[in-house]
Amino acid sequence: MSFPLYIAKRYLFTKSSNNAINIITLIATLGVIVGAMALFIVLSVFSGLKEFSLDFIKVSDPDLKISAEKGKSFFFTDSMATVLQSEKIADYSKVVEERAFFKYKDKSHIASIKGVDANYLLVNNIDTAIFAGEWLVEDTYNTVVIGSGISSSLSLGAYDFIESLKVYVPKPGKGYMNSPKTAFNQLNSQPIGIFSLTEELNKKYVFSHLAFAQSLLGYKPNQISAIELKLLPNTSKDEVKQSLQGKFGGDFKIETREQLNAAFHKMLNSENLAFYLIFTLILVIALFNVIGAIIMMILDKKENLKTLFSLGTTIKEIKKIFIFQGLLLTFSGLIIGLLMAIVFVLLQKSFQFIMITPSLAYPVEFRMLNVVIVFFTIITLGYIAVKIASSRISNKIIQ
Repeated sequence: MSFPLYIAKRYLFTKSSNNAINIITLIATLGVIVGAMALFIVLSVFSGLKEFSLDFIKVSDPDLKISAEKGKSFFFTDSMATVLQSEKIADYSKVVEERAFFKYKDKSHIASIKGVDANYLLVNNIDTAIFAGEWLVEDTYNTVVIGSGISSSLSLGAYDFIESLKVYVPKPGKGYMNSPKTAFNQLNSQPIGIFSLTEELNKKYVFSHLAFAQSLLGYKPNQISAIELKLLPNTSKDEVKQSLQGKFGGDFKIETREQLNAAFHKMLNSENLAFYLIFTLILVIALFNVIGAIIMMILDKKENLKTLFSLGTTIKEIKKIFIFQGLLLTFSGLIIGLLMAIVFVLLQKSFQFIMITPSLAYPVEFRMLNVVIVFFTIITLGYIAVKIASSRISNKIIQ
């Protein structure tokens, strides 16, 4: 053990004759403990909220989505099916999607009609989000499943057969419309299910059979908007995407779930970074206590430092004593704070004693990355703080 580290340990763990120094040191340690706990818990809560939010996206969006680079549709061919069967793909579903105008009685809403085939539930678990009614039944051509936001907007429930839900889409073509009555394709539908995911998705989608959407848009039986894919477990999305892109060519666009929700991921990461910076600023303020504690310790040990200097200890070594003392104080507070925060997060994850609603616990997620972030953040800031404090030591103080 080096001489500065030995003296630093003695200074830190031995009570000072000046009771004010002991109180200041205790306050500085508590500041680090509370700061470490707060930063780790906040990062764990955001990790939990991120996973909680992404669970909804996993229900509604596929692992990979293939769509046309130009235009709104393309023709699904046998050669495409052969390519999809040769890759690490568990299942795929053909879909047709387009913006549409929905009218029920005297109310209207603009959303997306999404026609799906029989394999859709093998790719996306959207049926798990249905809270009223049921998912599409194969032999009922004109049935639809609507989002709870659309249901609320139109005052429409499941199995409401008194009046049909009318769906309108503009007819394809160029030039001016001669008559509004002939400008739209229109079909009647009957809602048999209502799903609830995020507020945006609840207002965005109406699911129908693939044939219903194709008929509404005037598509041919093999004309679709996209292919949604579910990959085999432990399969790299990027590898499959790269392989498919090479086989499908530049006429097709292949996107991962993360790319489909790039704005959402960017928002989550931005919020996480913002709160990390805010709590880091709070930590900086808390570490001023460490600076104060070290400076007070320097003044309290002034006579001892003169003795050490007379015995041949250099100014650099004396500075190291208080750098080590400050780092030990910071490290002790960090470890205690982290352990307490980890126990709190694990207890919340296991026993869910803090609730958002009576049926929904506050989501938290334990991640080693958060432990590493908190550790290096506090150690780095603590080192800067003790360097500032130890810079007060000079020949003028000691002599």
